[in-house]
Amino acid sequence: MPHLTVHLAENRLTGNEPVLVAALTDAVVDVYGEWARDLVSIRLAGVPAGRFAQGGKAVDTKASVILGVRAGVFDRPDADRTTARLGAALTDAITQVVGDDLRAGTMVELVASPPERTFVGGVLAV
Repeated sequence: MPHLTVHLAENRLTGNEPVLVAALTDAVVDVYGEWARDLVSIRLAGVPAGRFAQGGKAVDTKASVILGVRAGVFDRPDADRTTARLGAALTDAITQVVGDDLRAGTMVELVASPPERTFVGGVLAV
């Protein structure tokens, strides 16, 4: 169950939420396949002005994406290709919606969830 948490400067996020959700979902589906569409869960978090910083200065050209995936994705023979595709597709989705000037400042982090540590509705997800 791919789940994303996306942090963007509030001024870049506001008004773009529906288009961004669609683009991020499509990005995951492009990598995993159509079967994943209904499983993609997205949380968008707007970061108030002055709370994204680089080099000690506030900026609005940063984005952070944390994608929780099953740990098994890293054990697949095509793991390098799959993870690279996820990083590129999610970065592309963000920059296409909120501006290409975010490309250099977009960080995508893939976080592995072992199957025995993933719960949905209080029940172990299978």
